[in-house]
Amino acid sequence: MRWSRALKLAHDHRSRALALTFFAVLVGGIALARLGGEAGRPVSPLLSPHPLSDPAAHAAAQRSREVEQRFSQGVMMLHAKQYEHAVTAFHRVLELAPELPEAHVNMGFALIGLERHAAARDFFESAIALRRGQVNAYYGLAVALEGMRDMSGAIGAMRSFLHLSSPDDPYRRKAQAALWEWEAVRADAQAAAPPRAGDKARKKENADANGR
Repeated sequence: MRWSRALKLAHDHRSRALALTFFAVLVGGIALARLGGEAGRPVSPLLSPHPLSDPAAHAAAQRSREVEQRFSQGVMMLHAKQYEHAVTAFHRVLELAPELPEAHVNMGFALIGLERHAAARDFFESAIALRRGQVNAYYGLAVALEGMRDMSGAIGAMRSFLHLSSPDDPYRRKAQAALWEWEAVRADAQAAAPPRAGDKARKKENADANGR
């Protein structure tokens, strides 16, 4: 039973992570509104500041356009499961906008697609550091930690996702199913582990005390 659960988990964790990619992209797409002009309006090339009359504003507008273009490219590559290209696109986004948590999240999911779980973990953690309420970062972090066989960490991150997500979140059911599996695997592993020396000594002390 223990090994069947572990094998099922190994088979399912990649599909579970990639099934969330659309969720990551949807949430990440919110970032594009913040990269536009005043009050979230997109920057039109016709309205862009002239490079001679206002070089700083012109450079900022050019930067915003490139961030939006690269972000959109990364989203498309995630949808197409072209994870190396997605990594390249989000790497450029993060060069231009390093404090954009959605880009950190989507980079994390691209790295999960490449099964680079430790690197993915780092990006999910940086997204959370930038915005504590970046809900999908906790789900991604949980999947990355599960891929690293850190079951306790994965369970903690998935519990955070469930705590922060809304009751009608369409991914709550997937999260709850994953959490149930992981807790069962951890319990089986703990039951099968040989007792530690300290545990043996305490058991002997308890037995001696009860025999008096």
